[in-house]
Amino acid sequence: MAQVTRITVEATVNAPVAKVWRAWSTPSDIMQWNTPDPSWHSPSSENDLRIGGKYVESTNL
Repeated sequence: MAQVTRITVEATVNAPVAKVWRAWSTPSDIMQWNTPDPSWHSPSSENDLRIGGKYVESTNL
């Protein structure tokens, strides 16, 4: 079995909490910022923040 390496990434954002929350939780925004490398694309995203909801993201590496 391959060893899993976990990393933690933190960022400080100088913006109102409501604006950051929208960018973090709106599928169309997620597709824009979820590109840690130029070769990584998120062509679709679904996000249901209700209890029992789900998060679905399609990525092309």
